[in-house]
Amino acid sequence: MNHDIDVKKVRTNCFRQSKVPGEFMLQMRVPGAVINAQHLKTVAEICQRWGNGSFHMGTRQTLDVPGIKYENIEKVNEYIREYIEEVDVTICGCDMEATQYGYPTIGARNVMACIGNTHCIKGNANTYEMAKKIEKLVFPSHYHIKVSVAGCPNDCAKANFNDFGVIGINKQVYDYDRCIGCGSCVDACQSHATGVLSLNENGKIDKDPCCCVGCGECTLICPTGGWTRDPKKLYRVTLGGRTGKQTPRSGKLFLNWVTEEVVLGMFANWQKFSAWALDYKPEYLHGGHLIDRVGY
Repeated sequence: MNHDIDVKKVRTNCFRQSKVPGEFMLQMRVPGAVINAQHLKTVAEICQRWGNGSFHMGTRQTLDVPGIKYENIEKVNEYIREYIEEVDVTICGCDMEATQYGYPTIGARNVMACIGNTHCIKGNANTYEMAKKIEKLVFPSHYHIKVSVAGCPNDCAKANFNDFGVIGINKQVYDYDRCIGCGSCVDACQSHATGVLSLNENGKIDKDPCCCVGCGECTLICPTGGWTRDPKKLYRVTLGGRTGKQTPRSGKLFLNWVTEEVVLGMFANWQKFSAWALDYKPEYLHGGHLIDRVGY
C-alpha cells in the first residue's frame, strides 16, 4: 500500500510524511498565531479521532497533529473544512474556497507573528492585523515564501531569519520642555539598543539619528513623558534570511521607515516576481533560495 501513497500530493494539503510508514502529520495554519480558543476543540478532536493522541506546536506556529494514517487523510480534510473557512477565508480574506479537499497548498507558509502591541509594552505594531493582511496577498500560492512579523526590533518572532521579515518600528518624539535631564533614556539606549542618545551640556538629550532602530526603549523608561511614540506606524523589512544546512543567515535590510501601504505593496508583487523567476512553473523553493538564484 505504501507504494501507492502520493507523498507530494498530500504534502500540498499540509500533511508531512512521518518516519512511520503510512503515517502523516497535519499542519493546521494559524495566521498571525491567533485563533479563537474554540478551535482548540477541533484540534483535540482530530488528535484523538485520527491522530495518535499527541499534539505538537509547530515551529512556524502551526497546530500539528501527528500519527494520521494515510487512509484517514480524506476524512480529516473534510473535517477541517469549517476551520479553513473561518480562519483563512473569513478572517484573513484569502482568495480561495474552503472545500472537502483540505488546504489547497503548502507553498505560502503560515505567516508568523509575536503578540505585538495588543499586549506587549514594547510592541510598536499590531502584528496579528499585519499578518492577516499579508496572508490575503500571499495565500494560497504554490510559490513558496516564509514570512514573520515582529512587533519591535527585539524580534522575538525571528523575522530576520525568514524570507521576508517585517518589524514594527517607531520614530520617537522628543519634548524638550518635559525632559528633566535624568539620563534614564541614555542609559536604556546604551544598555538595550544602539546607544544613539547622550546628555549635552544643557542637560538635555542629543540623538544621532543615523543608527536609531526605532525600538522605543527611551519612551518606555522616561519618567516625565519627554519621549513619546509618534502615532504613525512604520516598518522595517529584511529580505532573504533563512535557517537550514546551507548558508543560514540573517536577512538583508530591504526597506526601512516605511508605511504599511509600502509593505503590502511589496507583498502584492511577490507572486508575480516568483512566477517570472521560475518561468511560471512553481516549485517547492524557499524565497531565500529563489532570491539567490536570480540575484538580490
